[in-house]
Amino acid sequence: MGSQISKQVERRKAIAAEKKILADLLSSAGDQFPGSDYHATDTSRWISDLGPPEKLRLSDIVWPGTHDSGTDRIGIPFITRPFAQCQSLRISAQLAAGARLLDIRVQRDRRVCHGVLKTYPVDAVLDQLTAFLDARPSEIVVLEIRTEFGQEDPPGFAEFLVGRLGGRLVHQDDAVFSRAVAEILPRQIICVWKPRKDAPPAHGGTLWSAGYLRDNWIDTDLPNTKFESNMKHLGGQPPVAGRKFFYRVENTVTPQADNPVLCVRPVTRRIHPYARLFMSQAFARNFGNRLQVFSTDFIDGDFVDACAGVTRARMEGKA
Repeated sequence: MGSQISKQVERRKAIAAEKKILADLLSSAGDQFPGSDYHATDTSRWISDLGPPEKLRLSDIVWPGTHDSGTDRIGIPFITRPFAQCQSLRISAQLAAGARLLDIRVQRDRRVCHGVLKTYPVDAVLDQLTAFLDARPSEIVVLEIRTEFGQEDPPGFAEFLVGRLGGRLVHQDDAVFSRAVAEILPRQIICVWKPRKDAPPAHGGTLWSAGYLRDNWIDTDLPNTKFESNMKHLGGQPPVAGRKFFYRVENTVTPQADNPVLCVRPVTRRIHPYARLFMSQAFARNFGNRLQVFSTDFIDGDFVDACAGVTRARMEGKA
């Protein structure tokens, strides 16, 4: 018992020390970057509001994403939900708040899940997404759907997605990344399907395979460890202008089984306030031209404004 208590004391000290590192860096270096003063007039239409779609290239966009997007109703309230909920807003509200990449995990019965906990059918996600885009014909969304770790692929799921989303889908094409948004519309959904065992989407098809959305996720609840890992891996990527895949950084940390704080929200608060610091440091370390997908738990308007600001600065040739 004594050794366990001692271990927990050391863990709390480590977390406090890492939080202080980020707070001190913010205090000394600030969080300014190209476009950091931008505020979207309407987050539900922020891509459209940046200007003519002929002038905005897909590679200019910094895509604000939500991590574990389909967890707003996961589990049992006040019992299992706090351990698995990464978003409090429903899918339509996340999109209205400015999210432009959704991270959806599914199991064999086509229900959205997070680990062993399941929630609504994936149809609820697709219905909200398509209704949102119907009302906003100049917005584009990256939809990532994967079979959750430890789960089985839903039978016939690729065909199901194509049947449901049809003419909205942007077909896989490496040239898309260099095109203007106007050249992609009226198709509005880039759908990345990541099965665990089934065959991946074919090159040139209607769905995009796992290699087109990459990241370097590490399993830690230490905020500066995650911050610096994110920065290291981001710096190792090619610049967005020549990249033929999406690269995601997640401004998140993960509850650990050996730590008494297991609920998502208090753990994610350790890094959540430092999204702008990360973007500022990316530019300070000459990695700003690598930023592309930036995801978070519990998305908010400030996070979206930061992504939109860099996008606008790129569009204007200032970043």
